[in-house]
Amino acid sequence: MPVSDPIADLLTRIRNANSANHDSLEVETSHIKLDIVKILLEEGYIKSYEVLKLSPQDKIKVYLKYGARNRERVITGLRRVSKPGLRVYSGHDNLPRVLRGLGIAILTTSRGVMTERQARRLGIGGEVLAYVW
Repeated sequence: MPVSDPIADLLTRIRNANSANHDSLEVETSHIKLDIVKILLEEGYIKSYEVLKLSPQDKIKVYLKYGARNRERVITGLRRVSKPGLRVYSGHDNLPRVLRGLGIAILTTSRGVMTERQARRLGIGGEVLAYVW
């Protein structure tokens, strides 16, 4: 059954696997999901990922990251902001800060998917996809 909001599905799968202390999870691939996973890797929220070439659809295998002692979670929260029923846009002058800079906001802009810090540096706004902390 096709998912109506693939980004929310990705975030929910990461949140569920993280709270169940799983080491990895698999999701169907798409360009935007791959971009989001790349940002999570660059920002240090996940250990790694790989694209599995399967038929009929490729999958992204995401390896979650935990702390050294007691497997404390690196990702403590994920929240979908802009939804199919209510899009949330932010201009370059009022980009969101997540937990006063401790978390990240993921945006899709005219120059691709990026964090709010990168968008602020470039002076561009866009659609706020998610908050991660």
